[in-house]
Amino acid sequence: MTQQKLIEKHLLERGTITTFEAFKEYGITCLNKMIQLLRKKYDITSNWTKANNKNFVTYELRRTK
Repeated sequence: MTQQKLIEKHLLERGTITTFEAFKEYGITCLNKMIQLLRKKYDITSNWTKANNKNFVTYELRRTK
């Protein structure tokens, strides 16, 4: 399965994904590229969070286009 398909399946099943989850579960280090490609097909929002003085993004699948 391609990286894009892995991320798409994850978002459809769970609704959100972080860079850490993508790396830990699938070994994907460039999640933002997969999200960029998937945004052509889905409405995906970026929600920024700060934890432990670090900023990170959670991508959330809103709906299909």
